Amino acid sequence: MDNKPNITPGPLTLTDENIIDLPGLMSRWVRLADGRRAHYMTAGDKGPAVILLHGGIEGSSGTAGWRFMAPYLGANGFRVYCPDQPSFGLSDISKPEYLEAGPKAKAAFVKEFADALCLDTFHLAGNSMGCIVSCDFLVAHPERVKSVMFIAGFLGDIVDAPDVPPKDGKFNPAREYGVLTEWDGTEDGMRTLMDGIIYERQAVWPELIKMRAIAASRARKARIDAGMNQRPIHRHAGVTDPNEKAVLSTKGRLDKLTIPMIYMYGMQDVILPVEMGYNQEDSVPNIQFFYPTETGHQGQTDRPATFNQVALEFFRDGKVSWPTAVEAGVSLRRPINAKFVAEPKGGFPKPNPGMYVDPKHHAEGLKVLNSIPA
Repeated sequence: MDNKPNITPGPLTLTDENIIDLPGLMSRWVRLADGRRAHYMTAGDKGPAVILLHGGIEGSSGTAGWRFMAPYLGANGFRVYCPDQPSFGLSDISKPEYLEAGPKAKAAFVKEFADALCLDTFHLAGNSMGCIVSCDFLVAHPERVKSVMFIAGFLGDIVDAPDVPPKDGKFNPAREYGVLTEWDGTEDGMRTLMDGIIYERQAVWPELIKMRAIAASRARKARIDAGMNQRPIHRHAGVTDPNEKAVLSTKGRLDKLTIPMIYMYGMQDVILPVEMGYNQEDSVPNIQFFYPTETGHQGQTDRPATFNQVALEFFRDGKVSWPTAVEAGVSLRRPINAKFVAEPKGGFPKPNPGMYVDPKHHAEGLKVLNSIPA
């Protein structure tokens, strides 16, 4: 099976739903228990279920976030579901309550979505905002989740270290970039956002920009008309109710779970510098981290072949092969977890936290990592 998605497929068309028409991805709808219509993209018709949760920058959707990974997993033995989360994509905007997209509401949406599709248990992956939602859902409903792949986000309130601003990221290739800059409502403005989020510029298709701009305009108007903030709250920091904070808290909970978990954190993330990944790794000894190079905030788009293979092996086998782990930049900041990474013949390399101090030391450490035979 070819593991190299075509990042530059040439001219594409949008469907009558204003979604990029891509082979292997199908548009579907389902009615949830609260009455709303939920839109999702799906791939594959047999095998274990996988739910993929997109990020939270305006214009995000199941298609925008998972156009490479979903068809690949679908063609390799999985049933894949990529819902448009509340206030994104083609999500239901007919009532203000359907637009509510705080952390608690997002996790509740995932449960209702899985229930409506009769997915009792499933594998889970989330990028950025989707990483946060995946974490919140996992802590609230661990019995539903077979395994989790986090990508470039936050793991609740489990980290005590302060945020690292983009300007202080030693591996950040664009320290002046500010993702929180308001989208100006134009396609040019959307391209500017995407050029910062996505390291692999060839994956920023004209059709992607058009699709995202249409979806973002639709959601923004609905939220403004409903008297809400034009952008929903993503992080726990935006939650003020102490009771809700207690429900969402991950301290002493996420780090106690035995569910298989891995985390892919791009070395060149311009939004959440990789140093924030280090802080999270230090807080969750039960999660195996990977730091892929030439990877920004949306790694599954920057390096689809690598991310696809990691997801396939992890969801299928429960662990990542050594060659794939090396390609994905398995973390040497601490001992490698043999539960989630296959050990090479000569044994795992010793931890080398010093290689993550700056680009020079990292490059030297990668040479050693790549020299270890499988």
